[in-house]
Amino acid sequence: MKPNIAFVTGGYSGEAVISYKSAITILNNIDKEKFNFYKIDITPNDWWYEEESGQKSKVDRSDFTVFSNGKKISFDAVLIGIHGTPGEDGKLQGYFDLLNLPYTSCNAAISALTFNKRYTVAVASFSGIHVAKSVVLYKGRFSNPDEITSVLKFPVFVKPNNGGSSIGMSKVNNPSEELGAAIEKAFKEDDQILVEEFITGREFTIGVFRSKGEIITLPFTEIKTKKEFFDFEAKYTAGFTDEITPAQVDEAIADKVRSAAKKVYQVFNCSGVVRIDFIYNEAVDQPYMLEINTVPGQSEASIVPQQVRAMGWTLKQFYSALIEDALENKAK
Repeated sequence: MKPNIAFVTGGYSGEAVISYKSAITILNNIDKEKFNFYKIDITPNDWWYEEESGQKSKVDRSDFTVFSNGKKISFDAVLIGIHGTPGEDGKLQGYFDLLNLPYTSCNAAISALTFNKRYTVAVASFSGIHVAKSVVLYKGRFSNPDEITSVLKFPVFVKPNNGGSSIGMSKVNNPSEELGAAIEKAFKEDDQILVEEFITGREFTIGVFRSKGEIITLPFTEIKTKKEFFDFEAKYTAGFTDEITPAQVDEAIADKVRSAAKKVYQVFNCSGVVRIDFIYNEAVDQPYMLEINTVPGQSEASIVPQQVRAMGWTLKQFYSALIEDALENKAK
């Protein structure tokens, strides 16, 4: 009998729009010969099971079941495709843990940790992973932007501490002219913001996942943006960025990036596929970790699908591997 797999999309934040773009790719590449697949749309108003016909019915949140063709359907595993809350910050994972239901992402604790950029870089630094120097600011407990200039070297990045997709992010070159506005912009997205020193170098991003007990690094991508930095517009608007997959680098550099990515995956005890962003500082010949994305985008414009194809896999093979890894965890 084929396993019943719930695919959750949507979400409660502005990143829901990215979730729905990812959903199109995922739904077009699911192996329906291996799995019975059910789309669950999680919205601020309610949770909905959406049939292929478009008809919707509510999910029973007491046990995460749905009714289809008059039958009650329970699930063997969940494929998580929600960017932002509650699918990337550990909330859904905690709910599924209570139901003893496996899923294709990092666990609740790791998802919550990596959703907080400051905690992520602190743990990485403690583990010997190179990271940029940074400070965190809290809304209501911060009054003077000039305090930052005595702690960090400029330029800096100012970004919401929680979340992804580079929403609310700014690069600040001149603190007297730009810092206040950048802080105000970031505080509109979050009540905590991270101010991080700019690291000069080449920007790489790499997908990592586990399959059959092995940690696998995907062919990584170099980001070359026509904008000053890789912000939301550069990520999701055609023409602003060149994404070179696989990156054209010396093997010595490639080996350091892959090794650093595997170390991050192990240190944070990741599961499923994550995408890790690095700046390779050529002056010290080392990759600096920027952040970990535990539910990386899967839209046609997203990087992980590019890397999967560059590895020689189809997306159908890839999503099957993620689901099978989750099912294996349930069997243990």
